[in-house]
Amino acid sequence: MTTTTPPATTVVRTADKASASAERRRRRQPSGRRSTPLTIAMLAVLAYFLLPLVWLLIASTKSTRDLINTFGLWFSEAPQLLTNIRATFSQDDGVFLRWLINTFVYAGVSAVGAALLAAAAGYGFAKFRFRGNGAAFNLVLGAVMVPTTALAIPTYLLFAKVGLVNTPWAIILPSLVSPFGLYLMRVYAQDAVPDSILEAARMDGAGEFRIFFLIVLRLLSPGLVTVLLFTLVATWNNYFLPLIMLNDSDLYPITLGLSAWAAQAQNGGAGASSDMLALVVTGSMISVVPLVVAFVLLQRYWQSGLATGGVKQ
Repeated sequence: MTTTTPPATTVVRTADKASASAERRRRRQPSGRRSTPLTIAMLAVLAYFLLPLVWLLIASTKSTRDLINTFGLWFSEAPQLLTNIRATFSQDDGVFLRWLINTFVYAGVSAVGAALLAAAAGYGFAKFRFRGNGAAFNLVLGAVMVPTTALAIPTYLLFAKVGLVNTPWAIILPSLVSPFGLYLMRVYAQDAVPDSILEAARMDGAGEFRIFFLIVLRLLSPGLVTVLLFTLVATWNNYFLPLIMLNDSDLYPITLGLSAWAAQAQNGGAGASSDMLALVVTGSMISVVPLVVAFVLLQRYWQSGLATGGVKQ
């Protein structure tokens, strides 16, 4: 009986593959090394972001007197969170609920509208070739660098001419334009929407609007959610634009309403109570909750949207 000896090249290849596999396993295993400076830096950044939220949560359980006389990062002897929440919603005939609804409307309509417009424009820039494509996109890039506060006064003058000042449209319409969102969607659509799918849909007789709403939007959904979250947070926290556009307190968003309450608490104006400062803090805590919920519900779409563009197909 004879035995066959494998060629030397086969043995070498097998050994190389085994060595490479062992090397990959070794790299996947944690090294066990720790960097003390990096750990300290990470803890410092974590504290920088979390301490204000912890303070806000604790402060919302205190009365105005306890806010002044007790340690900021610890509870008072008589927490009164529910009492503060009830007082916040009942102050000034329940105007805080109206501010909350206004903010939901402004931020929700602006976020959805800005995301759809950015998706449509970004898809157009990415997949259609027309004269002036590059120049128009460069103009969008230039608009990203313009601070929104520099456009507030021209926007006010323009809206005053057409009679939209002191209306909800004065907040919603400017928020629908998102140059950064358009740039983000253009970059995302470049790789997320294959040309072969578009050509197949056109050969089947689908129109451009049908292709966009039935095919493209599904492919762009992670990037769409990313733009939606950015616009939602920006509109929810917007203060300067409502300040110059709105005069009627019934149209105020939360940011402007709480600012008015804070001014009353500091100046002791009409309608101010001894617990007004506690109501401002509690209202601020309530205003944070919807944003936290939105991020918790949409974070998986947001993370996948940010990661998809970094993988080369």
